[in-house]
Amino acid sequence: MKKYNIAVVGATGMVGNKFLKVLSERNLPVENYYLYASAKSAGKKIDFMGKEPTVIELARQNIIDKKIDIALFSAGASVSREFAPVFVEAGAVVIDNSSCFRMDDDVPLVVPEVNPEDIFLNKGIIANPNCSTIQAVVALKPLNDKYKIKRIVYSTYQSVSGAGMGGYTDLIEGVKGNPPKKFPYPIFNNLIPQIDVFLDDGYTKEEVKMINETRKILHEKDLKITATTVRVPVPFGHSESINVEFERPCTLDGIKSAIKNQEGIIFYDDIANGIYPMPCVCEDKDEVFVGRIRLDESVDSGCNIFVVADNIRKGAATNAVQIAEYIIKNDVK
Repeated sequence: MKKYNIAVVGATGMVGNKFLKVLSERNLPVENYYLYASAKSAGKKIDFMGKEPTVIELARQNIIDKKIDIALFSAGASVSREFAPVFVEAGAVVIDNSSCFRMDDDVPLVVPEVNPEDIFLNKGIIANPNCSTIQAVVALKPLNDKYKIKRIVYSTYQSVSGAGMGGYTDLIEGVKGNPPKKFPYPIFNNLIPQIDVFLDDGYTKEEVKMINETRKILHEKDLKITATTVRVPVPFGHSESINVEFERPCTLDGIKSAIKNQEGIIFYDDIANGIYPMPCVCEDKDEVFVGRIRLDESVDSGCNIFVVADNIRKGAATNAVQIAEYIIKNDVK
């Protein structure tokens, strides 16, 4: 069996660390792992799979001779823009976790449970969607297949780790009464209805990302979608209330059946026993938890669902590693 060389770019960051954790749990046929970070982190040792590999400085001369097959990126859009083409030139397929390439027409945007066939369309780069989009489309895929979605209303409750270590630190320091450094307002004992910057129409970039990425992944470029995204004082795990209107008549049993049978979902819906998705049940899990499933009586055919997932794991690292697994299994070039 062929052995692969895999690079992790941004290996010392929050998502990079989760990449390493997920990779250590998977039995991938790997010859070598190469861990890259900035010059500041180069030379550090990382505990990984029983060894202590040295972090390599991300520089062209340290890439082109490594014969890397797959490169997992989580170092920000500017780093991806500069170095992803270098890895592609050297023969690698790049799986990029930043926003850099997501809406590029020549770059597939992939959630393996939803549109794995798009992986074959890659020209060297595959984009990992936004964390909030990933968990949403895993839940929406079976409903779209069965009932044809007409409209989506997203309301999200996103954890501080979605803003990186700075967001996480703001919450921890806020508990101690210290002022925020990452967020414009305190996040402890508060909600902030702004994720990313505001655009001229009053939406934030995060909201527009969810709208555009959902359309691209589902291959529904005219799908009616609106979104409101909110930062909440939770360390890990994004929660989403999703209202869906369908073209075809639906039933509650049919909706539940479709969700239960979708790959990558844990059906978590037993209100009689207080069973419904919460961030505390999804932390460090690969699956998307779906519950609070009920019909929307205000439209002819529609429903409400509540969707929760670990934004650093399934919303970033696991999704990228699943793409890598698909590439390996299907020998995608």
